Amino acid sequence: MEKTVIYGVGEQSFEVMRERGCLYVDKTQFIEKITRSGGQYYFLGRPRRFGKSLFLSTLKCFFQGRRELFKGLYADSMDWDWRPRPVLYIDLNIEKYQRDTDLKEVMESMLRGWEKEYDVTPMSNNISIRFKEIIEAAYKKTGERVVILVDEYDKPLVSNLHDNRMFEFYRDELAALYSNFKSSAEYIRMVFLTGVSRFAHLSVFSGLNNIDDISFDDQYSSICGISEEELYSDFKTGINILANKYGMSSLEIKRELKERYDGYRFSANGDDIYNPYSIVNVMNKEEFRNYWMHSGQATLLMQQLNRFDTDLESLFNTVCDIEELRGLDLDIPRPVALLYQTGYLTIKGFEDDLYTLGLPNQEVKQGLLLYLLPTYVNLHNLNARFVVQSFVKDLLAGEADAFMTRLKSLFASVPYDMNMECEQNLHNALYMLMLLLGINVRTEYRTSNGRIDLFISTDRYYYIIEIKLDRSAQEAIGQINSKEYALPFKTDGKEIIKIGVNFSTKARTISDWIIEK
Repeated sequence: MEKTVIYGVGEQSFEVMRERGCLYVDKTQFIEKITRSGGQYYFLGRPRRFGKSLFLSTLKCFFQGRRELFKGLYADSMDWDWRPRPVLYIDLNIEKYQRDTDLKEVMESMLRGWEKEYDVTPMSNNISIRFKEIIEAAYKKTGERVVILVDEYDKPLVSNLHDNRMFEFYRDELAALYSNFKSSAEYIRMVFLTGVSRFAHLSVFSGLNNIDDISFDDQYSSICGISEEELYSDFKTGINILANKYGMSSLEIKRELKERYDGYRFSANGDDIYNPYSIVNVMNKEEFRNYWMHSGQATLLMQQLNRFDTDLESLFNTVCDIEELRGLDLDIPRPVALLYQTGYLTIKGFEDDLYTLGLPNQEVKQGLLLYLLPTYVNLHNLNARFVVQSFVKDLLAGEADAFMTRLKSLFASVPYDMNMECEQNLHNALYMLMLLLGINVRTEYRTSNGRIDLFISTDRYYYIIEIKLDRSAQEAIGQINSKEYALPFKTDGKEIIKIGVNFSTKARTISDWIIEK
């Protein structure tokens, strides 16, 4: 009988995991890389629930010299003196930062604890000044340079991307706090920060010229998350349990895990990475679900996407350079960087110094589209999966009129805060719906004579759809025919279905359509 595995779902403390005997994917080889590199300042950017907090907790125990926790792990074999160093661990992930006082309140309890530990009598109420006094006192009391670990250093900023005043307020507060990293450099052994984004115009980056951003380094690509090798070796028991439950072979389970949860890549030539939160949960629950997507709504993403007139197809399949991915700037917001850093896009390829991005896996695609789609069409009180299955059935059978009737019903009661005068919103809604169907879809498909609004391909049919706003279906079908949109596809052996559509912005739904086969 196989030994019961404790997965430690949601546990972010290395100490607790080791003491409870939880399964721990050994990442301590990266501690050796970091300590041997000789750097003083490090930054690691990864999406939420990707193991950043656990890695920082591991660093904390390592520098505290708690060797007993590392028995059997790579770090235990390191040539290391295991001398305890003073560690200041700042966790900013515990507050929402909706008030001006939130950061001060979060820091207050930590500062008081450190002041007591290192015999500091504060000379000011200012948190930045008190932090500086603590760094110096910790060094003088122990004779060891201080290790500073900051978990989610950017949480106050990320929480206020939608609020210029609060964003600027917290940018100034954090800049003052983090300025101590440079001014107290002589007392500091290492600063390691984690977060979602590298924000422009924040002194932690502009002031520290030698900060090592390891977020895109090949050698650190699997510092967080689970590689395929780690999945197959560390989660063998869980894979066998899933295979028995679902009546599948272990190979089939591995394929299912890969399709659902793999596909992340964080450097040009790095390993493919599985979402650790989803893998741990599917093993613990012994059931396939969309765990990461359901762990927290994409509120930040929605707030920001609503600011842009964005073509979702080009956004979900984009090419950019590293500078566009590396940071966020509130003054010049870039949706590609936001989607990448929050885990909804990932690196799919790299060539000529350019990154090709795409949706990482089935979990993210389904979850994101089901979350975004109700902002474009009426899915309230509907079973979204049933709606999707019905559309698939119509398209695969060539039932174009049934498909359009269903589409008209879906578009009825479009949310009133949606700009229906923007044709891009219609394209986005249809594009997302087709992606959910698992059907090959392109918007603004280029031909030699123009662009097809929506092009759908199934095993038996090509659908060519032209959409007009407040015009007529006759005009739409006329454009398909006059520009010979169907010509490039006539020799492929599939039946071509042409659909001209008119959308009424007054009625806020499809008003009429014409179908030609």
